[in-house]
Amino acid sequence: MESVKRVEIVTVAVERAALLAALERAGAPGYTVLRHAEGFGNRGHRGADELTDVFENVYVLVACTQDVAERIAAAVRPILNKFGGVCLISDAQSVRS
Repeated sequence: MESVKRVEIVTVAVERAALLAALERAGAPGYTVLRHAEGFGNRGHRGADELTDVFENVYVLVACTQDVAERIAAAVRPILNKFGGVCLISDAQSVRS
């Protein structure tokens, strides 16, 4: 197993393209995107079955090094400050063959 940082980001779906561009600029080695994330936070309830992305959230998962995780945090901070959401960074173990 390999020690990695697990970066989890939830923010408004309409900013998905900007978020993914920020991840790529920060050097993310890859990511997983889960659309239609439902939840409740400081901006109220976000449903998972809205007609448009305006009131939906997106969940993004990245496994990376500490250095890349710090760059990701800095890159997504402006998006989170403007549109709301959360970025969590934790320790994880990656299973490699």
